[in-house]
Amino acid sequence: MILVTGGAGFIGSNLQAALAARGHETMVVDWLGQGEKWRNLGKHPPSRLIPPPELDAYLDTRPPVEMVFHLGAISETTARDGDLAWATNVELSRNLWHWCVAREVRFVYASSAATYGNGAAGFDDDGSLPALQKLRPLNLYGWTKHAFDLRVARAVAMGGDTPPQWAGLKFFNVYGPNEYHKGSMISVVKVKHDELAAGGPVKLFCSDVPGLPDGEQKRDFIWIGDVVDVMLWLLDKPGVSGLFNVGTGQARSYLDLAHAVCDAAGRERNVAFIDMPEKLRGQYQSFTQAPMDRLRAAGYAGQFTPLEEGIRRYVQDHLARDDRYV
Repeated sequence: MILVTGGAGFIGSNLQAALAARGHETMVVDWLGQGEKWRNLGKHPPSRLIPPPELDAYLDTRPPVEMVFHLGAISETTARDGDLAWATNVELSRNLWHWCVAREVRFVYASSAATYGNGAAGFDDDGSLPALQKLRPLNLYGWTKHAFDLRVARAVAMGGDTPPQWAGLKFFNVYGPNEYHKGSMISVVKVKHDELAAGGPVKLFCSDVPGLPDGEQKRDFIWIGDVVDVMLWLLDKPGVSGLFNVGTGQARSYLDLAHAVCDAAGRERNVAFIDMPEKLRGQYQSFTQAPMDRLRAAGYAGQFTPLEEGIRRYVQDHLARDDRYV
C-alpha cells in the first residue's frame, strides 16, 4: 500500500497513474473540489480517497503503508496566508515524518527549487545544515519548504530517528498534463500554448536584469514523466536517502521554450515582449539550473527528456486532443 498526499494534483496524479500501471494499491489524500480536478484520477482511481481533514484519524488505524509520497502542499508562489502555508507545508510534513519513523515507513517528500531564492547561493542540493542555512527563499512558499528541509537536516545532523528511507526532492520547473486545475500556477508551457491557440503571439516578459537580453531568462524545465521516473526509482531503491535536485541539469531560455511551443503546434514563431509586472520584480528568478551530481552519484541513470521533445509530447499528445489527461 502506497500513500500519496496531493495525489489528485499535477505531480501526484501523474505518479498515481504510474503506480496504478504497476499494480500498486494506493491511497490518495486530496480534495477534488467542485471542478474538473477529479479527471486527473479519472483513468486510474486510487483504492481509497481520503479528504485531508480525515488523514490523522486514518493514520491512527495503523494502515499497512509501505511508503508515503508526500506531495500535498500550499504551492502557490504568490501565497499570502502564512499560518496556512506553515501548517500545511511544515507541520503536516513533520507529523508525517514522525509517523513514518514510528511505523518504519519509507518517506519521500516534495521540496522545491524555490528554496534557492534568487540563486545567489547557487543551486547545489547539499543537504547539510551549514549549506542549507545559506539559502534565502524569496517567497512564503519557498520559505516553508526550506523550513522543513532544515528540520530534516537538523534531525540527521543530531543523529535523530529517521524513516528507513527518506528523500526530499527539490523540483525545478515541471510541465506536462494534468496541471489544468492550477490556475495562475499553471506551467509556462501551457500558458504559451493557450496564447498561441487564441491567435495571438507568445508573450514573454522583458528582462529586468541589466545586460540580459529579453527572452534569455533561463530555467531548468523538466518533463513530468522524468519527475515520475525519479520517484519510481526511489521506490525501487529503498537504500537511497537524501536531499536531491530534480531537474534536467540544463537551463534553457524562455525564448527556446516559446519557439518549441510554436513548432510543436505547427505555427509560425511569433513572440512579443511585455513589461514584467511590478509585483514580480525582485522575486523573479532569471536563472535556475539543477546540478544533478548527487542524484547521479546515488545511482540514478535515467535520461532526461530534451525541452523540445517534452513540449512536443505535451502539445501533440495532450493539449491538441479532446482528452488531455494522463
